[in-house]
This record gives sequence, C-alpha cells and structure tokens, in this order.
Amino acid sequence: MLRGPGRLLRVTAAPVAALAVALVSSLSRCSLLEPEDPVVSALSPYFGTKTRYEDANPGLLPNPEAPRRDPELLEETCTPVQLVALIRHGTRYPTAKQIRKLRQLHGLLQARRPGDDGTRAAGGRSLGAALANWPLWYADWMDGQLVEKGRQDMRQLALRLASLFPALFSRENYGRLQLVTSSKHRCVDSGAAFLQGLWQHYHPGVPPPDVAGDRPGLLASAYPDMECGPPRINDKLMRFFDYCEKFLTQVEKNATALYHVEAFKTGPEMQNILNKVAATLQVPVNNLSADLIQVAFFTCSFDLAIKGVKSPWCDVFDIDDAKVLEYLNDLKQYWKRGYGYTINSRSSCTLFQDIFQHLDKAIEQKKSSQPVSSPVILQFGHAETLLPLLSLMGYFKDKEPLTAYNYKEQMHRKFRSGHIVPYASNLIFVLYHCKNAKTPKEEFRVQMLLNEKVLPLAHSQQTVSLYEDLKNYYKDILQSCHTSEECDVPKVNTSDEL
Repeated sequence: MLRGPGRLLRVTAAPVAALAVALVSSLSRCSLLEPEDPVVSALSPYFGTKTRYEDANPGLLPNPEAPRRDPELLEETCTPVQLVALIRHGTRYPTAKQIRKLRQLHGLLQARRPGDDGTRAAGGRSLGAALANWPLWYADWMDGQLVEKGRQDMRQLALRLASLFPALFSRENYGRLQLVTSSKHRCVDSGAAFLQGLWQHYHPGVPPPDVAGDRPGLLASAYPDMECGPPRINDKLMRFFDYCEKFLTQVEKNATALYHVEAFKTGPEMQNILNKVAATLQVPVNNLSADLIQVAFFTCSFDLAIKGVKSPWCDVFDIDDAKVLEYLNDLKQYWKRGYGYTINSRSSCTLFQDIFQHLDKAIEQKKSSQPVSSPVILQFGHAETLLPLLSLMGYFKDKEPLTAYNYKEQMHRKFRSGHIVPYASNLIFVLYHCKNAKTPKEEFRVQMLLNEKVLPLAHSQQTVSLYEDLKNYYKDILQSCHTSEECDVPKVNTSDEL
C-alpha cells in the first residue's frame, strides 16, 4: 500500500504501528466501489500462482454481501464457535527481479530491425512492433507490493466471510479478533484491507472516515467501536521457510534442488515455445531464454490482474503454450514448496500446530462455559505459506511425482498451483459446537474450506469431521513434528580428533 522511495514501512520495528498506518492509509486513499466487469483471457486458467482469485473460483457472486453458500456448510443444530483463516495476500505487482527481466525483453523487441514484421497482431501491425510500443509501466519500486485490485480482493473476502459467519464476525466479537501477518508489505496491507472490508460490513453505505496523516494513534480515535487486539508481525509463523536451516541448505540454496525445473526449461516442450516466440516476434532465438518467455507470459497475467487489460503479451501464446508454462511454474512449486522434498512440508509443522492450539483452546473455553477468547483468527501469508501446509496435510498429491520428463502423463495432475493458491487464496478451519450430541466426542466438529469451498477431509473424504477424529489422524504432526528436530542441520565434525 505504501509506495515509492522513502515510503517503505518498517514493519519489523513496530508491527502494531505498521498495520495501523497501513489501515489508515488504505481507508483514506481507497475506494469501496465494486469492480467493473473483468476482462477474461483464454490463458487465465494457466497462470499458476499468478492466477486471479475469481478465475480459480468463478462461482463468486458479484455481491459479496450475499455470497453463494456452499450447501455442505453445517447449520441448524451446529453453531460455529471459532474460525481460523490462513490467507494469501491479494493481487500484487511483479517483483523487481521480474521487472528487470521484462525490461530486458522489451529492449530486445525495441532493437528489432525495421523490416522485421513478424506475426501480425489483430490490428494489422506486427506483434513485435505492438509489444515494442506497448507502455512498460512497471517500475522497480513496485517490487511485489499490493495493488488496488489486491486490496479489493481482501475487502470482498472480508465481506463474504462476515456474511457467511455473522455470529463470529459480529461487532461484539471485533475486539477479540486476532490478526497475524508476515512482515512483507503485501501481507500487512492485505490485513489492513480485510479490516476495511469489515468496516463496510459493520457500517453499510457509510464511507470510511476521512483520516489524514500516518500517525498510528489516529486509528483508535477514528474507530473507537472497532478496536481489535493488537496485530502481530510473526515471520516465524507466516514465513517459517526462512527460519528452517535444513530447508535453506537442502532446497533454497542448493543448486541442484530444482533439477527438474532446469531440465524442463531445456526440454522439447519449452524449446518448441522458444522457437515459436522467436519467429513470432522476429528476434534471434539465442537471445531468448525460458526465463524471459516465462516473464512475457506472466506479464500478460499482471496486466490482466492489475489493470483488467488484455495486453499484446497475451497474443504471443496459445493455450497449448500456456499449459506448458503452467507446468513449468508447477514444477518449481512442487519441488520447492510441495511434495518434492519432505522438508518442504515438515518445515510448516509449527504453523499446523498453532492452528490446532487455537482450536483446542476454544473447545476448552466452551466446555467450561467461558466465552471463546478469539472467535476469529486471521493469518496473512504467502503462497509459500499455504502450499507446504496443504502438502503436510496430504492434499493434492499425485501418484507419480512431477518431473521434467512426464509432462504429458501429468496433464490431469492434482497439483495445479493456480487452482490451489491463486492470489487471495485461503484455507479456513471452522470449529462447530453441536447441540443434541449423543456423546461428548460428537459435541465438537470441524470443517475446512479452501478458497471458500468446503474441502473434503483427507482421512475420510467427508465434508465434516469430529474434532477428535481429525486430531487423531494428524497425531504424528501434532505430537512428533518439532521444528528444532526437523530443521536442524547435523553439524559435521571436521577436526582430526578421534
């Protein structure tokens, strides 16, 4: 949200102030208007982690205050008593690294010879010329920060969840809401925008206060009836991968860990695309690389997601190309965040345990007739936060691993990152207290939602589970997965002593 040089938010120094500043700034500068009709591209389903939420979840209604209720959601005798949501940030700008690569590709197109026409664009002009003249509006300062569309993603998610679970998101419960976020600007700003959506829910039709300045103290004075518990920056929870030495050593900093990604980049499927794009744009194929091709593909997705524009970058590729490029992205996610290496998922065990600690506490309080201290817990992280956790829980696992050599065999794979973790993706645990239960064990039940759709439980494929049964299924993770043991790298004795 806070953009440009000199506007960087020092979230690690003052997390409460950081979120407050982001919220004040968001409320004073952002509109609550509904989006215009979105532009749709045939390539939209294949953008992997750069996929728009509405493309992964097309069943969303235009009116977030009246969302479509999944018929599998419990109701009647079962009352929700706690909601724990793990939420990926909303739509963001490209990173500075991606922008530099795009600038490099743009330079290649501008250096084309005057007679190089290439493939014709829809308007009769060559596609290469159209791209050379297409405004390169991305700047280094953007570097992965949240965009207005991303704030809108969060506001509307807040409106839908508050409408689906009105008792949990009541005004009375606002003061007991817990909010945790990664230190990254896009996550802090996503939390702020979510709270902005709750403002709209609590005060329908009332514009947010006209708050000027960035002083955190303004938050309390502007929202005396909406003061929630202090937000927390917690990277050890939301960015656990940065603190796991074994993951950093064996995967993140290991030059061979992404072997299959690099092998696929030089394989026949990608080589066909390289040759085709070189011919289309009339640039030497030796000047192109799989990385530049992927940046061109993602630029189509960024223009679409951020501005709602179908740019000429989208005309470079057809659906067959998109499927190959989606697989390249999925390969990276699989080997770096998914099932490729055991440490990818085991590094998330602390986050998984944290979720169940919240649920345990709510049950304990309910059993002793106390009010649940935290009816809503919101945790804002990244695709890299969600994917390892879902892998730890056994979701979207294919019979055969994704490799550089089985692209055709994996055409119908379960592990498609764009379907699992698009922008604004969310994994939600809902704990219910059920009346008329025959035994104490049947009194508490749980459902999981992925991107607002009920997710069948891994152990039963049912849409609801007794809480004790779910805990028993994940007993190993809850009892035996210790970060210190999982993430420690054994020290090698290099001395000559016997």
